[in-house]
Amino acid sequence: MASQGRVEAATKGRGFWPCPKQATYTPGTCELLRAMMKESKLTKFQQRHIMDTMKRGGALPLYCSPTTSQRVLPSKQPASAICLPPILTARSSLRPASVCQANGAYSREQFKPRATRDLEKEKRRLQNILATGKDKEERKRKPPPVQREDPAPELDRFEELVREIQERKEFLADMEALGQGRQYRGIILAEISQVGGATGKWEGPQPPCPGV
Repeated sequence: MASQGRVEAATKGRGFWPCPKQATYTPGTCELLRAMMKESKLTKFQQRHIMDTMKRGGALPLYCSPTTSQRVLPSKQPASAICLPPILTARSSLRPASVCQANGAYSREQFKPRATRDLEKEKRRLQNILATGKDKEERKRKPPPVQREDPAPELDRFEELVREIQERKEFLADMEALGQGRQYRGIILAEISQVGGATGKWEGPQPPCPGV
């Protein structure tokens, strides 16, 4: 009986899968679509095509050519996803214990004793601080030596006299070049003679004669 029912359903046109139901559009939806078509400035052909589809109860088209001369382009179907091979699991970066031991990863750091302190000396130092309020060790420390600056070497008296004579000779030469040599000649020669007289007590070699 069940098999006969399925055969009768197939002969009536339903088949094994039920046909999709036709869409029904309410009057409000139709009015809204008409307003949207006017705002979108669709052609009369496009508006008529959409209205006919609504009257038949079919699904609204995704694309509609403005005229009958243009062919409707088939919608591009998305490319099927390419099945990629599963990602290979990365190899573990852990090293074996033998390699770690060979590199010294398990070796302990050797103990290095610190310098020992004289406990008796520290005890006496603490007693002195508590008794007198001062540390005797600080008194025993010598202050840093003060660096003495070497005095500037004194100029040789002979060289000083020679320099004074030379300066006066250069000054007189400058005045001669300016045409004022007669005004300063007597003064400069007198000073040079005084400097030369000061070398009378000089035991070393005498300075050169003040020739002008």
